Amino acid sequence: MTENYADYTVPGMEAEDSHRVTDVLQMRLHALNDLHLTLKHAHWNVVGPEFISVHEMLDPQVNEVRGWADLVAERIATMGASPKGTPGAIVTGRDWEDYPLDRGSNLAHISALNDVYTGVIQDFRNAIAETGKVDPVTEDVLVEVTRGLELFQWFLRSFITKSDGTLKPTSE
Repeated sequence: MTENYADYTVPGMEAEDSHRVTDVLQMRLHALNDLHLTLKHAHWNVVGPEFISVHEMLDPQVNEVRGWADLVAERIATMGASPKGTPGAIVTGRDWEDYPLDRGSNLAHISALNDVYTGVIQDFRNAIAETGKVDPVTEDVLVEVTRGLELFQWFLRSFITKSDGTLKPTSE
């Protein structure tokens, strides 16, 4: 997956383990780059009575996710691999579908973004389990990002959660 490995990695890690970890990180980098673009897309296309609150809630998420993408890319580089952040790399490297909405209601976008966050978080948790076996530093980076992703999903879910704790369907 990740090409252009350097002749080095971080001290104390075998090259094969480093390559495996950087491949996992590259997929997470694709996910973060895709997520910040998706969040911005929703920010531009959300409409409805609570437009401004959703619109303004998404911008800090965009900025934070961009920062996490930088953190993950720098970890890849630190380990001696070349991070790929081009649009083509995202599209060819990802294994998920594109965001389904253009202009849509607050609830439609929030429900769709909730689904996006669920997929991203599940993949990050899998990456934590996989990388933690060989690299606790990368595991720590992924835990930090996942903590933030889960917080942002909670923000979204606050808009679509009923008082009994169930999530509202998009149509409500």
